[in-house]
Amino acid sequence: MQDTQWQFECVDHDRTIARAIVYDENGLFYFVRTERDDDFGKATLIETSGGGVEIGEDLQTAIKRELKGELGISVEIICKIRVVSDYYNLIHRHNINNYFLCKVKSLGEKNLTQYEVESFRLSTLKLTYEDAVQEYENRSNTRLGTLVAKRELPILQRAKK
Repeated sequence: MQDTQWQFECVDHDRTIARAIVYDENGLFYFVRTERDDDFGKATLIETSGGGVEIGEDLQTAIKRELKGELGISVEIICKIRVVSDYYNLIHRHNINNYFLCKVKSLGEKNLTQYEVESFRLSTLKLTYEDAVQEYENRSNTRLGTLVAKRELPILQRAKK
């Protein structure tokens, strides 16, 4: 998926990412809300939980670690949904997003890094499918919000099926 928001100059690094569509027994979906003010501009976004895969770490371990850290939850991985390749031209990065469908097993404490707290002010959103779609559409009012929604709405729609 191409970045249509910033001009392409080059790609100087790849990032392998594990992300999840998370749901619970009540049919609610879990996301993170980020409030950013950085090189991408000022924006409040909805995004799936997840992050970079560490060296020597497999995707399933990475997604469990990320969900525990960002949302404070333990999950059962149901299946891998899809891989989405996208670009952030502004920072010259190619992202390889590995999406999983996960069901909440238990809730606990978040373990956010200082960087996540200070730079992104992460918080948890629990939404119905319809509210999640609306939130992505509402947050597409920024350049970064447009890129995130373009990447994640098709994955959410596929997970709903």
